[in-house]
Amino acid sequence: MTSFAPSANIADLRESATIAVSARAKALRAAGRPVIDLGAGEPDFPTPAFVLEAAHAALDAGATRYTQVEGILPLRQAIAERASAVHGNAIGAENVVVTAGTKQALFNACFSLFAAGDEVLVPTPGWTSYYQMLALARAVPVAIRGTREHDLKVTVQDLERAASPRTRGLILNSPCNPTGAVYSRRELTEIVACAERHGWWIISDEIYRAISYDGEAASLLSVVADLDRLVVVDGVAKSFAMTGWRIGWSIAPPAVARAMTALQSHTTSNAATLSQHAALAALSNAEQARQTVDGMVAEFRVRRDAALGALRAAAIDVIEPHGAFYLYIRAGDATAEDPEPGTTFARRLLEEREVAVVPGIAFGSPEWMRMSYAAPADQVMEGVRRIIAARIS
Repeated sequence: MTSFAPSANIADLRESATIAVSARAKALRAAGRPVIDLGAGEPDFPTPAFVLEAAHAALDAGATRYTQVEGILPLRQAIAERASAVHGNAIGAENVVVTAGTKQALFNACFSLFAAGDEVLVPTPGWTSYYQMLALARAVPVAIRGTREHDLKVTVQDLERAASPRTRGLILNSPCNPTGAVYSRRELTEIVACAERHGWWIISDEIYRAISYDGEAASLLSVVADLDRLVVVDGVAKSFAMTGWRIGWSIAPPAVARAMTALQSHTTSNAATLSQHAALAALSNAEQARQTVDGMVAEFRVRRDAALGALRAAAIDVIEPHGAFYLYIRAGDATAEDPEPGTTFARRLLEEREVAVVPGIAFGSPEWMRMSYAAPADQVMEGVRRIIAARIS
């Protein structure tokens, strides 16, 4: 049998750690073990009924054929209208590309904006796929580490120190995965000014922006004067519990949007037609959408506060999340004997106490681990109790 040797394109590609943890948890459950899965970044709420009803109606109406690669016009118009309200100036459908999930929007942006040897600054800890997407584009991800005192967020000074003549842009994520930290409007304004001075592109991943506990999280659209060097990505997965529908989008200058559309025409073509109509319903019914998001955020807040209180009472170092639905927990100090204490702890927690979390090495910080509270409240608190028991044993 001929052995397989991966091409240079994917030779260094690693499987998504978050997906791997979820798969391992499901395998253990299938084997009969009562694993509590606190690893997945997926709301445990059902897709709203009004969205399901719209999907049924679209299916009955025959929404089963190809659409424009960049998405159906009514959906792009709805996205553009929402973006215009945030930006304060008109953004048109020509700025919008609808994608098969926000992950594809990010990939499109990385592949379209950056080339071999370009350096891209990535605040770290950061979502695991940023680094891999940039590597696939032959660009060089440069990890920028924030301090614990700043909730692991980066500052302009951090960016300036890490920049080089080859720096072409940065990826920003607020609220952050995995920490739940949120950049303030002032912090975003300073970062935008820095990027403008250097002529950098900014890719702003705002998929968690609707899940914020201290008022609305600021969008880059509300900070920049124009879209000249900005790509904003978002989607319906997290805020509407529509992960499996696979609908995301990018908002970019028209020339960039056209380039990403051309790229997408040779990869996935249009996002699923039925899913586009479902997303249109989610974005078009303002009052029902507000009730859905507010109700989910309120429940997430209750879980966050209970879990955070228990961990702090046990003197466990944890970042206080102001958005998203994750707790980032410090597992210990890295040593020569154990350079990845977060991985060691997560493995022991799963195998011995049947709780799945994601090791921090997946996000570039080996001393930490990520726990999701997008799970039923009783499972979240039982998982926290087991984490505390394992941490102090």
